[in-house]
Amino acid sequence: MRILVTGAAGFIGSALSHRLLARGDEVLGVDNLNDYYDVSLKQARLDRLTPHANFRFAKLGIEDRPALERVFHDFKPQRVVNLAAQAGVRYSIENPYAYVESNLVGFINILEACRHGKVGHLVYASSSSVYGANRKLPFSVQDPVDHPVSLYAATKKANELMAHTYSHLYGLPTTGLRFFTVYGPWGRPDMALFLFTRKILAGEPIDVFNHGHHTRDFTYIDDIVEGVIRTLDHVPNPDPHYDPLHPNSATSSAPYRVYNIGNSHPVQLSHYIEVLEACLGRKAEQNLLPLQPGDVPDTSAEVSELMADTGYKPDTPVEEGVRRFVEWYRRYYGV
Repeated sequence: MRILVTGAAGFIGSALSHRLLARGDEVLGVDNLNDYYDVSLKQARLDRLTPHANFRFAKLGIEDRPALERVFHDFKPQRVVNLAAQAGVRYSIENPYAYVESNLVGFINILEACRHGKVGHLVYASSSSVYGANRKLPFSVQDPVDHPVSLYAATKKANELMAHTYSHLYGLPTTGLRFFTVYGPWGRPDMALFLFTRKILAGEPIDVFNHGHHTRDFTYIDDIVEGVIRTLDHVPNPDPHYDPLHPNSATSSAPYRVYNIGNSHPVQLSHYIEVLEACLGRKAEQNLLPLQPGDVPDTSAEVSELMADTGYKPDTPVEEGVRRFVEWYRRYYGV
């Protein structure tokens, strides 16, 4: 298939593009290579993709509507995976307009391009952040998600609502994936595992929020990519059992689905740090701090719907995933 992947220089987007190319798909990667974090890491991810004959790259931001329309017109994708977004819960407190431009304006541009390009299926990144102030665990896609605690989360919930509108009005099949704390080789430098590893190796103290009592559904990158591909190949149809008198927020009378995609085995942050210390062979000096604004204390994914519909089954424990990350980090940075 011809598949357009936005955010192709990003953590998930680059790993997904690798897998799609390996199975014989033709991939057009789109990314604006912004400087939210180290551009050289994004470029290094891209450099691993460009030798593939079936890979092309277009440098642009999805908020640039004319440029996006041109690549859709020229490439004529059969399916689209939208992973381009301004990421980060804490950064959304400091710079809210970046999230409106990329996550809202950019997403409506994607929807319109898919509609007019007659794309067969749009898969897009949502986030576990949409569960916001919810405390019932594990988080289920059938739970209401009306109390976001960050603008980032609000934009991701808005994406789900916007996608449903296009599924309803135009019959565009859409699937939203609520990612749960993705980690692994080639990951994002603004995330905990990357930050902790760099500081521990440098002999610097690490900031541990909520005094290490967070639990997170840490999900290894290979498990995430497997789930994205299975979802991409599973085009949603209208749910024949959908009851508008008792609506299920994860399905619809339109070709629309929302899934959690996580490991479904939450781990306390303090244990995660212990695993990292064992892999590095060093102890961390910890600054124990309170919960940050916009953060939630716990996440846990109920993934039964995704498993039932696609056969998704995550199987990488944190001990193995963290070990692989540390091995990559040492190689990449020569530490």
